Amino acid sequence: MAEKYGRYAFRFEKKIYIAGYGNVAGKKESQGPLGNLFDQIEQDLYCGKKTLEQAEVHLQQTALENALRRADTKREELELVGAGDLLNQCISSAYSFRDSNVPYIGLYGACSTMALSTLISAMSIEAGITAKAAAFTSSHFGTAERQYRFPLEYGGQRPPSAQHTVTASGAVILSKQKSPIRLYGGAFGAIQDMGVTDVNNMGGAMAPAALKLILDYLQETDTKPSDYDLILTGDLGYIGWEIVIELAEKSGVDLRKNYQDCGLLIYDRQKQDMHAGGSGCGCSAAVLTAYVLPRIASGMLKNVLFLSTGALMSPLSVMQGESIPAIAHLIHLKGETV
Repeated sequence: MAEKYGRYAFRFEKKIYIAGYGNVAGKKESQGPLGNLFDQIEQDLYCGKKTLEQAEVHLQQTALENALRRADTKREELELVGAGDLLNQCISSAYSFRDSNVPYIGLYGACSTMALSTLISAMSIEAGITAKAAAFTSSHFGTAERQYRFPLEYGGQRPPSAQHTVTASGAVILSKQKSPIRLYGGAFGAIQDMGVTDVNNMGGAMAPAALKLILDYLQETDTKPSDYDLILTGDLGYIGWEIVIELAEKSGVDLRKNYQDCGLLIYDRQKQDMHAGGSGCGCSAAVLTAYVLPRIASGMLKNVLFLSTGALMSPLSVMQGESIPAIAHLIHLKGETV
């Protein structure tokens, strides 16, 4: 079974690999710095469907098919799927697999779902329950914004701390069959709540959870930031990214050389007027599968810490004046020669 380094960090005993990865993104995402890296682009928010929710289901199915193609695997060969999204009861993920006979685990980690689903699916391989498993998630500007903030037609002005929900989906196929990308280990984070109540400051709410897990992982594995080619958080955006760097320095850890955030990579904040950057489950999923994994496969990156971060609130809890708990989960990826 997996080897525990401490309370949070662990290493898989079995060699688990990412056999395939896939993604799809929307029009705004295609206009950002990573636009030419996505497998497919959907120019229409509706993706040719009747509703925006049906469009998000389409995004998930498309990303998964792209991942299956890279893994040379058929959907029916999967022995487990771990997936989730931002909508009530994770309907996008459930509807994506309601016509399938594949064992399915619905997961809710808010925007931390990509790392969470990857770890859960990998644990099924580590336990000997499955040989091939999938993990995926998504977000959609039209579905998430109107559920969590306000009707799209309202056209309310956004404060500078606000982030733009990414329209995208990403998927990975996990297997024991050797590939250039190994899922070496990871860590499940603990919930952090610093009393933030502003739904337009997700980066500020999630930054403490990301920082704690980074520091815990470094300490428990007896490593330092320079040991990694890249440390990447999910979607803290500019404000959360700055908070992590500043608080890490106060703890004696310098992250400035190799720390980046998916919410900053996916958009050009100035040219696209994206305020603090991108957010949503699809943000980290798309950046992971379009930007990080191809670079590991090509040998450009060899040792990567990837954290997805999530704000665990609901529209109801916000209206009741509750603060926003946050979570982070981490996957440790290594490049291997095949």
